[in-house]
Amino acid sequence: MTRMLRSQIVLAAAVSLAGAMCFAQDGAATYKAKCAMCHGPTGAPSAGMAKAMGIKPVSDPSVQALTVAQVEATVKNGRGKMKPVAGLTDAQVSAVAAYFKTLK
Repeated sequence: MTRMLRSQIVLAAAVSLAGAMCFAQDGAATYKAKCAMCHGPTGAPSAGMAKAMGIKPVSDPSVQALTVAQVEATVKNGRGKMKPVAGLTDAQVSAVAAYFKTLK
């Protein structure tokens, strides 16, 4: 009985990790397709884009202080000169916000 329970726990952990990895990959793909052109592939915008649009790099303390929920709201509703990102499902918005928070 203990062996079966241990096997189920290991299986559940493996499935959870696989789901998290897939979620992160989806966030990275969405970021690359919808965000990188302005925010840069690593979260550091080009000098021209930073100046023209007022985009701060992810290393900026004010950006680091944003929660995932605040990033999600920005993606959905826009902020400042940034318009809302169209055509994303709620799952994609969550994934891209979580990915964005991993950028340093």
